[in-house]
Amino acid sequence: MKPECPQRDQATTAALAKHEQHVVRCQRCPRLVAWRSHIARIKRAAYSSETYWGQPVPGFGDTSARILIIGLAPAAHGANRTGRVFTGDRSGDFLFGALHRAGLANQPTSSHSGDGLHLHDVFVTSVVRCAPPGNKPTAHERENCRPFLETEFDLLPTARVLLALGAYAWNQILRIHRARSPHLHPSNMFRFTHSAEVAIGTRTLLASYHPSQQNTFTGRLTTDMIDGVIGRACELARKTDL
Repeated sequence: MKPECPQRDQATTAALAKHEQHVVRCQRCPRLVAWRSHIARIKRAAYSSETYWGQPVPGFGDTSARILIIGLAPAAHGANRTGRVFTGDRSGDFLFGALHRAGLANQPTSSHSGDGLHLHDVFVTSVVRCAPPGNKPTAHERENCRPFLETEFDLLPTARVLLALGAYAWNQILRIHRARSPHLHPSNMFRFTHSAEVAIGTRTLLASYHPSQQNTFTGRLTTDMIDGVIGRACELARKTDL
């Protein structure tokens, strides 16, 4: 069980709410601003009657989480539509299904931001906060978003397990931690592979293939594989003594 600390939880919730406002107001990347707005206007036929979010997407979850999950960026017709990370697409259903099986989510799917989904001991976020064209942000766009992820690292001190969904998130987490801790080994000693695990400071970084349709449909990432990584994250979280 996690230790109870109401004052810390309240302070964290307030700080994250302020941080969320900063994320949503961001206009730093003209290309991403134009693209997310364009997608919100043209929509996908299946969602033509819906009003798209069309703004940067903040993180979501338990503010006292011991597990922080980091993806790449919002999906154009997923989180860019719903306004909540990993919500409204098959990648999210694959992830939330695994969290539900592990007892970390109260339901296995998430279709919209008001669907009643609650996460326990988990906070989910992404490296880049706007949907990028072709799902490929530039290095400049990635670095423009970097302060948002760093802030979440600082505002979620209970998160001692960082689960990177894909090499993109894995590498960005290592960039941040190398900048903060220059004594860390070069990144080529921490190569991304599924289920890779490395200690970085007081935290443990875990890796999973990203739950993209390309990976899940081809069997590169199976339910057993993601369940194994989520299970390992839970095991490490239970060992945390805060």
